[in-house]
Amino acid sequence: MKTATVISRVVLGLIYLIFGLDFFLHFIPYQPNHTGATAAFKSGLMAAGYFYPMMKFLQITGGISLLINRYAPFSAVVLFPISVNVFLFHTILVPSGWYMGVILLGTNLFLGYAYRTYYQSMFVRKAEV
Repeated sequence: MKTATVISRVVLGLIYLIFGLDFFLHFIPYQPNHTGATAAFKSGLMAAGYFYPMMKFLQITGGISLLINRYAPFSAVVLFPISVNVFLFHTILVPSGWYMGVILLGTNLFLGYAYRTYYQSMFVRKAEV
């Protein structure tokens, strides 16, 4: 279990770090040819102005956190909604890239299971102040 957790943490961290940095540095050759709903979705997020830079910043900081194993359970929680969105984007809008969504969501879910003891205090029925 420990080895699988380390492998999942490193894989998820590397993916988020690389693709987060690529948004700012453009080192991965990419030819976007999205049409229809995919193009509308992506252009809407880009038009907001803040969304992509914020998301990519979270990916970079979360990826680094996972790679150096500092605040890794917290970073897994922060990155989970991004993993779900990537999974849905790549299975519904761009089905040819389904494997990327499965890898991200699968490793993130596994880390959630592996770090479950750290999350127990989050699931309190009624918080006492």
